Amino acid sequence: MDPNFKKRKLNDKNQSEDSDQENASNSAHIPPVAEDTSLVLKYLDIEKKQCEELLKLKYGQGKLLVYNPIDYASEIHTDFVSKFCRGPKKVLLLGMNPGPWGMGQTGVPFGHIDYTKDWLCVKGEVTRPSNEHPKRPITGLKCPRKEVSGDRMWSLLKQLSGTPETLFTHVFLHNYCPLFFLKDSAKNVTPPELKASERNEMEHVCDQALVETVRLLGIQHIVGVGNYATQRAQAALSREGIEDVEVSTLMHPSPVNPAANKGWAEIAIKQLTESKVIEYFKPSLA
Repeated sequence: MDPNFKKRKLNDKNQSEDSDQENASNSAHIPPVAEDTSLVLKYLDIEKKQCEELLKLKYGQGKLLVYNPIDYASEIHTDFVSKFCRGPKKVLLLGMNPGPWGMGQTGVPFGHIDYTKDWLCVKGEVTRPSNEHPKRPITGLKCPRKEVSGDRMWSLLKQLSGTPETLFTHVFLHNYCPLFFLKDSAKNVTPPELKASERNEMEHVCDQALVETVRLLGIQHIVGVGNYATQRAQAALSREGIEDVEVSTLMHPSPVNPAANKGWAEIAIKQLTESKVIEYFKPSLA
């Protein structure tokens, strides 16, 4: 990844109207962020360093394909962060890692294509991973497949918050690990499925990045989406002696989870209510 890419995206001056019209068909428009972009740049820098460290490791004895959407979907990802991570947050909704049809395509956590385009109004183009598997092509916002987990997650967030502006006043979405892994068969391999030695190295890097993110954003409560994200959040905070950040669990919306196929939204609302964070998703506190 070009180390200056994100800074150029954030700091480019407005071009003339004629130049905009000339280039409109060739590049996505990324709206300017607030005047103080330091938090956005620091957040992106944490992710960049995290990816660099993770990509030095070997996975599946070097046999797994590794996709890095922070890189090939950097335009969309930077647009998402630039729009919705402009200030401190109270709640971090923490996913495990990208799925091939969600963030794997869009660079947005749980990045269901329709919600990314039509509700979040995030834009950008993608490039193609050098090791792209023919059964897992990257087409970005043009991807015809939809991620069920993302559909369930963003449908609930829209139901609770009404608008992205309300949602992101106090909440931000973030993945513990920014990479996703594939076997030669194109089967998805989740972080818990990695060999212990590989997983331990990966978790060391991701724990450190999570703590840096929590401190940067001033997070008061982490909601782990699924048991793995919850456990890693608890371990990372404990290792650093951080006791003033609460951690709770939200059932993962994946259809692989039988319980999630029986009214996941109602279960999620109950869990968010019990963990006393649901008000942060609602307009009354925005």
